[in-house]
Formats: sequence, structure tokens, C-alpha cells
Amino acid sequence: MPFQNPSVFRVFLLLTFLFLVGTSAFAQKTREQLEREKSENQGKIREIQNILKQTSSQKNVNLGQLKALNQQINTYKKQIDLLSDDLELLDRELKVLEKKRQELDNSLAKLKEEYGHMIYEASKRNVYFNQLVFLFSSGTFNQFVLRYKYLKQYTDARKGQVKEMEVLQEKLIAERRRITSKQNQQKTVLDTRITENTKLEGLKVKQNEVIQELSQKEVELRKQIAENKRATDLLEANIRRIAERERRERIERERKEREEREARRRAERERIARENAEREKKGEAAVVEVPKEEEPVVSSGMSEEETTLASSFTASQSRLPWPVKGFVSGHFGQRPHAVLKGVMIDNLGVDIQTKAGEPVRSVYDGIVLDVTEMPGMGNVVAIQHGNYMTIYAKMNGVTVRAGQKVKARENIGRVATDSDGTSELQFQIWKNTSRLNPENWLISR
Repeated sequence: MPFQNPSVFRVFLLLTFLFLVGTSAFAQKTREQLEREKSENQGKIREIQNILKQTSSQKNVNLGQLKALNQQINTYKKQIDLLSDDLELLDRELKVLEKKRQELDNSLAKLKEEYGHMIYEASKRNVYFNQLVFLFSSGTFNQFVLRYKYLKQYTDARKGQVKEMEVLQEKLIAERRRITSKQNQQKTVLDTRITENTKLEGLKVKQNEVIQELSQKEVELRKQIAENKRATDLLEANIRRIAERERRERIERERKEREEREARRRAERERIARENAEREKKGEAAVVEVPKEEEPVVSSGMSEEETTLASSFTASQSRLPWPVKGFVSGHFGQRPHAVLKGVMIDNLGVDIQTKAGEPVRSVYDGIVLDVTEMPGMGNVVAIQHGNYMTIYAKMNGVTVRAGQKVKARENIGRVATDSDGTSELQFQIWKNTSRLNPENWLISR
């Protein structure tokens, strides 16, 4: 039944609108986004935990274990931040629900007051006259009908007031239940945050223990750094050799294309000259013009297919799939050593720590340029994407060969595991002879 009191009806519409805008709008967006982020980060925690179990299974502590601990700490910090965001969001939701409950309370109180006034007026009328007397004391039939309609409308109005109060009472009960549910949810999130904080503190203790133990192995660590440097230098030299070979091949292709274009122009000029000479012998005017010298064609030395591939690769920046599951354990460029103070490490790409035997996939369509085995780097695969190259090192069980075409996300082998039990892929991106930061190219995780 529609509301009989216009002011109450307007209040009801306003409350409904405020509820839809104030709670549902941000609940459907911010709440969903927050829950998705929490779920994704929880997945990362589980993934890194599995990697950490592998590296921690070794008798001696190692850098791989420290890297996994550092990453696990970061993911727990993020989860705690997300839980804090969740508590703030729940607090805002509770405030909106409490405001709506208060407004419903006020509306219900107003309706009760109006209804009480109506009953009081009705009781006064019943004291002074009877409804039947009121009806049959009418002077005319029309007056009788009007008095009947008045009494019916008055009765309907009272029933309407009762119905409106019942509706508001039901809404009030529902809002109180929602508030109770949110409060329970808030308590659960708070308990979870306390638990995650406890885990985080435990990880920090373990992190300090590993750092202290590794610090006592300075000689061994410096030896390892030197070995890694030699392996990295050898890998870089090999990549530059491949890049230089490709550069020379492009120069040679460009030279041949230029010679072919010149030969075609020369043949055309000779043909036109012969045709004009024949016309002159016949006494005819030479009407065929010698073509003008064309502007030199700027060529990259790449084929049309390579040019298209390079262009599409460029457009894929920040959208490339990860070559392997895991986390970045070594960032691009010069970074301080995780343990030794004052020691800088130069990374040609990124290290991605993962589980043992994890499959490695090509990040984009391309052609395998080189497959080789190198000391300290295991199997190395170089894939060409026009004038770009992606490098996948520290692999075993390679399943591709030089000259083979591969598709994006196609398996090319598996990640290798070193003597410390760390499974880590070295991934690089080059454009011609310039190295690029792979983290700017891979899709954000």
C-alpha cells in the first residue's frame, strides 16, 4: 500500500537512495577489488612458501633462502596492509549502516507519534458521537455518501499507518542484523591481522638468523660473487656476439636490397633508352621519359615479417606474460648485495625464483636464435622478436632448437636447480645491443 503521509514517503525515498549510493556503490566496487587483492596476495604467500620450503630443506643457509624470506616478508606486509584497509572499509560500512538505522528509528518514531495522535482524535470522536449516528443524521443522500467516504478514508489511513510502521520495523530489524554481521566480520578480520602480524614477526626473526649466518661466510660469498660475475660476463659476451651477428646479417641484407633496387632502376633506364633510340630511327619523337632518381630508401635491414613482429613486441610493453611462475629475486641493474655491505651486483636482466622443475615459456612469438650451455648459467636460449631478443638462462631440459619458430607461452624447457637448492631463472630483454629492464615489460603481478 502506498504511504499515506507524504513527508514519511519522501523520507523513505531519501533513505533508499542514500543506502544504494552510500553502501552498495562502494561495496560492489571497493569491496570486490579489496577481496580480489587479498586473494591474489594470499596466493603469492602460498607460492613463495612452497619455494621457501625447497630452499630451506638444504642443510646450510643460502642466498636463495634469504631472497625467499625477504619476498615472503614483503607479501605478509602487503597482506597486513590490505587487512587494515579492510578494517577501514568495514568501519565506513558500519557508519553508513548505523546512520541508516538511526534514520529508520527516527522515521518509525515519527510514524508512531502520528498514529498515536490519530487514535487519540478517533477516541474523542467516539465519545461524542457514534459513526452510525454520524452517517444517518445526514440531511441528504449526497451528504450520506460523502460522510461514508470520509469515514472509509479515515479507516484506510489508519491501516496504512500501521502497514508503514510494520515495513519500517522489518527494515530496522534487517539493518540491525547487517550491523551485527559487519561487526562479526570486523572481529574476524582483526583476528586475522593479529595472526598475520605474529607470522610476520616470526619471519623477521628467521630473516635475521639467516643474515647473521650468511655474514659469517663472507669468503664463500665473495667467491660465489666472483664466479657469478665470470658467468654473467661470459653470457653478456655471448649475447653481444649473437646481436652483432644479427646486425651484420641485417647490414648484408640491406646492402643486397640496395643493390637489387639499383639494378632494377638501371635496367629500367636502359630499357627506356633502347625504346627511345628505336623511335628516333623511325623518325618518331622520344615520348618515354627517363624516371627521376628516387630518394634512397631507409631500411632497418629487417624483413617485413620481422618489422611487424618488432612493432607488435614494442606495443606489448608491460603486458608480456611471465616466463616462469615465481617472484623477482634479483632486480635489473646495479643493486647492493643482500648481505655484504658495500658490494654492488650488476644484473643484466631479472632473476625469477621458482620451484624446482618449473616449466619455462617464451614470452612472445619469435624465432630461436641460439641454444647453448654455459658455465654457471646452464642452458641458455635466445629468441628473436624482430630487432628484440629475449634471453632465458639457468635452464635444463631445453625442448627447442636454433631456427625453430615458437609461439607466446610455448614451453621451451625447465628451470634448473643449483647446488644450494635454489631454482632461479635469469631472464633478459635486449633491443639490438641495448639491454632493457624486463620488469617494465612483464605484466604486473
